[in-house]
Amino acid sequence: MNELPNGITKIEEMHFIEDTALFFERMGMPRMAGRILGVLLIADPPAQSITEIGEKLNASKSSVSIMARLLVENGLIERVASPVPRRDYYRFKEGGWILYMRQWLALMRELHKIAERGLALLEEKPEEMKERLLEAHDLFSLLEERMPELLEFLEKERKERTGISKLS
Repeated sequence: MNELPNGITKIEEMHFIEDTALFFERMGMPRMAGRILGVLLIADPPAQSITEIGEKLNASKSSVSIMARLLVENGLIERVASPVPRRDYYRFKEGGWILYMRQWLALMRELHKIAERGLALLEEKPEEMKERLLEAHDLFSLLEERMPELLEFLEKERKERTGISKLS
């Protein structure tokens, strides 16, 4: 059944990778980016070369390279020093989830500003017309108010548990 040293089968591993890919595809990322992320989340050793990732996914080096750059831009993975010259290695970035959520929150701030502009356009209109934008405004206001505190709390908890310093 192709069991790995930790007792997990290759099929279970590939299901995890594909589930990660499908989730990130629903979030608007290319499926291949999600696959790469899935590989790096369970990789042993944590740093993997473009070649290793490509072999694991049966994907071209160029596809892996392009999608790895996208994941780096999103703060989820990082490029690391290579033991082999002229090879790119990547790993999941420590604190990547928190950084990803901060970037998402920044996008929500922009959407909040757009909702406020829309409300200004409808200032003299009946309340029923404003309701769609008021819902967005209220949601984004709450996220802006509470999400940073939650992320700080998580960072503090992780630091106390693992000794890892601030992740941003």
